[in-house]
Amino acid sequence: MRRAGATLLLLVVQIGAHAGTITTQIDGVDDPLKAAVGAAAEITQYEKQDVSAAQAQRLYKNAGEQIVKALEAYGYYSAKTDGELKETPQGWSAIIHVRAGERLQVGDYAVDVPSPAREEKEVAAALANFTPKAGQPFDSTAYEKSKAAVQSALFAVGYLDAKQVVHKVEVSRSANRAAIALKWDVGERYRFGEVIFTGSQLNDGVLDRYIPWRKGDFYSQSRLLRLQQKLVDADYFAIVDVQPDKESAKDGVIPVNITLAPAPRNIYTAGIFVDSDIGPGVKGSITRRWVNMRGHKAKVEVEIAQREKLLAGTYTIPLPGDNNRAYNFGVAYRNIDTATAQSDTLRLTANETRYWHGWNRTIGINALSGTYTVANIDGNSTLVYPEVSLERKRADDMSFVRDGYSLSLDARASPGPSTRFVQARADAKWIRGFGDRQRLIVRGSLGASAVGDFDKLPPELRFFGGGDRSIRGYAYQTVGPPLPADRLPIAIAKCNTGKSTTDCNNLIIGGKNLAVASAEYEYYFTPNWGIGTFVDAGDAFSAFGDYKTHIGTGFGLRWRSPVGMVRADLGFPVNDPEGRHGVQLHLIIGPDL
Repeated sequence: MRRAGATLLLLVVQIGAHAGTITTQIDGVDDPLKAAVGAAAEITQYEKQDVSAAQAQRLYKNAGEQIVKALEAYGYYSAKTDGELKETPQGWSAIIHVRAGERLQVGDYAVDVPSPAREEKEVAAALANFTPKAGQPFDSTAYEKSKAAVQSALFAVGYLDAKQVVHKVEVSRSANRAAIALKWDVGERYRFGEVIFTGSQLNDGVLDRYIPWRKGDFYSQSRLLRLQQKLVDADYFAIVDVQPDKESAKDGVIPVNITLAPAPRNIYTAGIFVDSDIGPGVKGSITRRWVNMRGHKAKVEVEIAQREKLLAGTYTIPLPGDNNRAYNFGVAYRNIDTATAQSDTLRLTANETRYWHGWNRTIGINALSGTYTVANIDGNSTLVYPEVSLERKRADDMSFVRDGYSLSLDARASPGPSTRFVQARADAKWIRGFGDRQRLIVRGSLGASAVGDFDKLPPELRFFGGGDRSIRGYAYQTVGPPLPADRLPIAIAKCNTGKSTTDCNNLIIGGKNLAVASAEYEYYFTPNWGIGTFVDAGDAFSAFGDYKTHIGTGFGLRWRSPVGMVRADLGFPVNDPEGRHGVQLHLIIGPDL
């Protein structure tokens, strides 16, 4: 008998020690509740793991309590569960049936923030967006987020001592109701005190221009963030840390400590590039982040490409104020040698830039002098003209825009001495993503000029069509008014004597006006690779009666490379008014906007 009892005991121990995998099936609720209860039930974490019978029983028993508790956070206070735990050849199978029941509704609702704090824009928005309100289903996650949003809004507008003096949710299971009661004591509203800069390499007072408030203004978290961003954008510092000094606050006035560390004084860049408009080339620049202790800046850049060469320098003097004002002085030498025009010009520029009503505004004066050849006709001019431009951009992500636009407007005029002219131009681009993999890109350009002597207008102030950013399917600057018939003999004679490399079959002089429109569709088959197709249309023309629609269409490859967007397109003219045909490669490397 003793031996039989020992054998039976050994068998029980062996069965209890048996291990196997466990699977879980939860039904009765759909997402997002199903995902929530699945995450809350510990048993789901042991799937495909070896567990003993005792572990399986414990996990199954606890799962019901864990699920019921998890559902309370979503307002289901009468939830119940049942089911069964079955042994299988592989281990165990847990089946759990969930009955969520009726969702708790908010009855009495009182969220109190005293005036004038509750009238502040940020606080008012947080109160308006508070959920749940009376009559809405109770959700503890939304409740906690809304409560935190009100607290953050009070801090953001200067109520740094604000605290909740009443914060409770009373649940009546029998009535299936929740009563919310919240009340804040906001305390005193703080004001900005002294701003203390530490670690700056610039003279005292230079950085005051970036402070977007006056001493004594009400404390504002958004203004602190704006100051930090302005100091980062100023590009003087490697480290920018802006902190309100609450411990040193006195009588409702809080000082602000700003810790800085200088960035390297010089920036050197160099690289090679390929541009299907101006050909392959090299470029480089030297930027002096600060020339002197007053924060002046300087930059020299050079670009040498197959069809264009540039040497330019700029000197910038930042000005006081919180609108990024600056005086800029520049000089640039440019040599252009395309199939349409050759020119050597020197430009001197002086302007003021600032942020103005949501736009980046530039007002200045230019002096442009040089010699040029357009359609084998030689010319020279010296122009002095004022210029104003406005530009704005908005985008959800500048590296790859799915919702954004850019808009630029500029105008210039000259009283002489070479020629009188008035000119205006507008460029717009709009990008919208739809679905997970598609984008639509629409752009357009309009330009108009009134010119006394068009021959005295240098090519960079004339309008041309064709090229990567204009009408694809046409080579760079090959769309525009042809040379008048009475000028052809001179141009052709130069071709025959070899004095010009201009294609005598395509003598384009440029136009006084411009109208171009484009629509483009992109589809991305991976996060970084896609294809695109486009239709571009427009013309450069001098008289509205001479407008001819040039259409280019094609397709290409898109790559979100580590250095930015790369677009390679093949474009074809469609029913060209001059009978041109063929294919053009267009390669663009750079941001969407």
